[in-house]
Amino acid sequence: MQNEIIVSGFGGQGVLFGGQLLAYTAMDHGLHVTWIPSYGPEMRGGTANCTVIIADEEIGSPLVRRPGAVIAMNKPSLDKYEQLVKPGGVLIVNTSMVDRSAEREDINVVSLPANDIAEQVGSSKSLNMVMVGALLSALPVFPLEAIIESMDIHTPERNKRFLPDNVKALRAGFNHSA
Repeated sequence: MQNEIIVSGFGGQGVLFGGQLLAYTAMDHGLHVTWIPSYGPEMRGGTANCTVIIADEEIGSPLVRRPGAVIAMNKPSLDKYEQLVKPGGVLIVNTSMVDRSAEREDINVVSLPANDIAEQVGSSKSLNMVMVGALLSALPVFPLEAIIESMDIHTPERNKRFLPDNVKALRAGFNHSA
């Protein structure tokens, strides 16, 4: 088993943390993992993405050319990565920031208003967790509880106050797509 995932959006949307959480959960469960972040010089508002590979065997290369799953948190991400998803793969689209439908019919497209859902459950900053929850519903790499456990373990003490909203957001994204 090898899952190649790209998480993409603007800086400030939690793109890197979303991918990092998937990587931590894989490590916590004894799987092989790579996590490679990429972001522009702007702290917020510039483009950001990361690739995550989760496998039960050694990973030959950290490069992802044809991901099995893409999280597109904004329109530029959808425009850039939709055509790269391998046939039969999963594309998670944040319709709060994307004004077009996905064009591919040979992939599983999950569209959800992630910004709106995040605000409804308590914090617009939990957008990334809504998207990760939706991904796990469509691509069950781990049970939702495994992600929640890893988030609790790996969240620095200074950020623990955000855990309740992040857990609600994960569940809302998961349930929206179920």
